[in-house]
Amino acid sequence: MHEITLIRGDGIGPEIVAATLDVIEATGVAIDWKEAAAGESALESCGAALPEETLDSLRETRIGLKGPLTTPIGSGFRSINVALRKALDLYVNLRPARSYPGVSSPYRDIDLVVVRENTEDLYAGVEHMVGPDAAESIKIITRSASERIARYAFEYALREKRRKVTVVHKANILKLSDGLFLEAVRSVAAEYPGVEFEERIVDNMAMQLVQKPHFYDVMVMPNLYGDILSDLCAGLIGGLGLAPSANIGDGIALFEPVHGSAPKYRGKDRVNPTAMILTAALMLRHLGEAAAAGRIEKAVAGVLEEGKMLTYDLGGSAGTAAMGRAIAEKIKRDR
Repeated sequence: MHEITLIRGDGIGPEIVAATLDVIEATGVAIDWKEAAAGESALESCGAALPEETLDSLRETRIGLKGPLTTPIGSGFRSINVALRKALDLYVNLRPARSYPGVSSPYRDIDLVVVRENTEDLYAGVEHMVGPDAAESIKIITRSASERIARYAFEYALREKRRKVTVVHKANILKLSDGLFLEAVRSVAAEYPGVEFEERIVDNMAMQLVQKPHFYDVMVMPNLYGDILSDLCAGLIGGLGLAPSANIGDGIALFEPVHGSAPKYRGKDRVNPTAMILTAALMLRHLGEAAAAGRIEKAVAGVLEEGKMLTYDLGGSAGTAAMGRAIAEKIKRDR
């Protein structure tokens, strides 16, 4: 049995998490859920947006499944998600983007993976005012962080039998910071002669992904570029409602959908649970439950292709819970 910390999240979080728990239960994988709180719900119940008890639970179980969070105003955090990543040193943000039949999107057969450095760069939010009329943000890139994210990307490519790793950068202009990142990735790439390696400047990469996304496979990049280009990749497959993600460190991981908490839809049973459900599949695969993960992915694909039990964003009229049940029932039938 796996012990997993469960954070239901804010806004639509509890609804999509509930649908996801039904789907996980249908796989037959035994899980002992350790409930914890973060975000607005934690601020209301515990007086802190990120209680130490939640961090302790994640450190103990070493694995977490989390719904989207809202960072409360005045909580002390720029982002609770960023605070979690920093506190647990979750230096990898893994964001796959895969096409599914039946989903309206610009392309078919997309299968891309963004490997995003998760701890530094401009996204870390180190900034200050310089007098009353100017603001300065500090872009921090270190060799150690760059090498470890590069090594993860190449190890991932080998493990998952992917064909190529592309490093994304802006070293033509940011010669020191992005130059160091590029140099570090090049040095790691030399250790993996069996994996094809190439380099792309970030603005050109954005154009390439729109024009010929099938040319690419695993892409490794600094934090801010990863945040932006992973959303672009989600747009290629039909939107953030289909975009799972994982935050991974050494021996610890936290899984969450890419999208936000959408508070205006809270309690309305309307929001697409697919990203959350696919996030659970990522988690199960990480836990060594590859067969169960595959059953979830197969059931999601089947429900999407049938088109009978889809939420409004996918062109249907089903609710969150109903779509989740349809996926869970398909898993049970196919077991």
